[in-house]
Amino acid sequence: MLKQHRELSMSIRRTIENNEEAGIRPSKTYQSFVAAAGGHRELNFIEKDVKNYITREVRNVSEQEDAKEFGKYLLRMKEKNPNFFFELQLEEDQSIKLVFWADARSRAAFEYFGDVISFDTTYNTNRYNLVCGSFVGVNHHGQSTLLGCSLMKNEEIESFKWLFQCWLRCMGGNAPKGFLTDQCASMKKALEACMPTTIHRWCIWHIMKKIPSKLNRYKGHADIEQEMSQDVWNSHSKDSFDRNWNDFLLNFGLADNKWLSDLYEDRHIWVPIYLDHHFWAGMRSTQRSKSMHSFFNKYITRNSSLIQFVKQYDNCLESREQAERESDAADFHTLIPCATKSSIEAQFQDAYTHAKFREVQAQFRGKANCITRLKNSALGYSVYDVGEQVSSSIFNKFVVTYDSVAAEVKCECLLFESRGILCRHALSVLSFEQASQVSPRYILERWSKKVKRRHTHIKSSHDEPLMEPRSKRFNQLVFRSQNICKFASESEELTTILHRAYDNVMAEMEALKAKRKGTSLSHEDANLESVNELQSPPRIRTRGRPKNRLGSKLEKQIANGTKKKKTKVLSEVKVMFFKFVAIEFIFLVNRLANV
Repeated sequence: MLKQHRELSMSIRRTIENNEEAGIRPSKTYQSFVAAAGGHRELNFIEKDVKNYITREVRNVSEQEDAKEFGKYLLRMKEKNPNFFFELQLEEDQSIKLVFWADARSRAAFEYFGDVISFDTTYNTNRYNLVCGSFVGVNHHGQSTLLGCSLMKNEEIESFKWLFQCWLRCMGGNAPKGFLTDQCASMKKALEACMPTTIHRWCIWHIMKKIPSKLNRYKGHADIEQEMSQDVWNSHSKDSFDRNWNDFLLNFGLADNKWLSDLYEDRHIWVPIYLDHHFWAGMRSTQRSKSMHSFFNKYITRNSSLIQFVKQYDNCLESREQAERESDAADFHTLIPCATKSSIEAQFQDAYTHAKFREVQAQFRGKANCITRLKNSALGYSVYDVGEQVSSSIFNKFVVTYDSVAAEVKCECLLFESRGILCRHALSVLSFEQASQVSPRYILERWSKKVKRRHTHIKSSHDEPLMEPRSKRFNQLVFRSQNICKFASESEELTTILHRAYDNVMAEMEALKAKRKGTSLSHEDANLESVNELQSPPRIRTRGRPKNRLGSKLEKQIANGTKKKKTKVLSEVKVMFFKFVAIEFIFLVNRLANV
């Protein structure tokens, strides 16, 4: 328990560093050491030592060094792959104001998944109050994929303009077709200036979440919320939404509510019926960006440094790459069986990734709740009413058109237009028409498992830990010794041989170390390894002002002679002083005796 007897070996320190990067709590790390050693008494350190090492050595990065290391990280990534992109904007004092970076794999993935982007800035790194903004797309498995990251000092219009222009340069000047953000006026103006052809969409989840706080002062606010949600989600045309909205305001006396008036003015950027004619890859909210931020929340604290943040961003990139690789492998090696005998379902089974084919199967199952009725037909063009039973008492009706000549089917629910998946209403009509195949236009290459995508051959940028030479050698030795130990542990005889070999090697290394004590190093045999092993001389603490000048031999002799004379004089003074004290003491004793 004494501090001088407690220490963390190199193996323990490396394990602590790895666990810290993986987001394992210090208490769990310590418990793993206890379990491996066989009890607390078998360890020569306590849990506090583990926590102190993390605080002082792993997380202790000064603000000045933090920015420098962040800059070095960007340069290292650029050196590893020239397609790594980054740009910084600095304040007058050279502090970071804005920064954006994207690795080579993200830039290549944009070619396939850059049609629709979700961008969110609701996550702070906290130590410097920099806002993290992540550009997130959707891959062919429906998974989120990172397409760039930014850190911003503020959320002003000019900052967003700089960021969006920077991101466009990174992606070759190709603006996405759709861009999904929060309800932010600064972002809206910046997007209009930088991407005028891009369709901007607000996160509907954020807007609907505000209803209780904005309308709770009205009587019957629960009914208001339910009616508003009904109008927003179940209006199948722009005209029907406008009528339903006006009726909603009149019924609840909300015509003078400014928040609702402003929402109606901006209805073209958040109401589904105004936007679902365009492809959104299934996105209506910025939850994909928030899911990325929740990943960082597991590892980043309010005191985290920039270096810790980019390490976790690297880990997030790597985890996304691994998830895509595993899904690609599953698509190649396994097959999801069809749920029906439909040849149309078999078409999608052959073409789509597993994740997207499951979405298709969900629509095939939904056909069971649909009733199809022919409304009118002329020259191969038919109009159908499809009733869908949503609950025991609720039926929704959808108009579906079918052109047998062009093999074209359209439903007013707009599921295919917005998500790229044929809806159950359209499938019901195709089944009614006894269609055996669907037109290739309804099998999107976007969700195909057969396309060879260039970005899959590029590894995500991941920074390698900058370890000192001794740590690198230690890791190499541990890695090689694991196989030897595994082989030797099979029997007692093999273990005895390995112990004997260890003893011999240890004796040889100690002899070599003793021989090297006091050796010299010349320019002829010096190398990088030997220089890295150089150590500073032991520090000696002196009293008073240090002597900066050594002096010559003659000066030392004169100084020594003067020192001897001073010592002789001092000795004589001491003798005289003690004689005087003795005489005074005897005189005092005699006076007391006479009294």
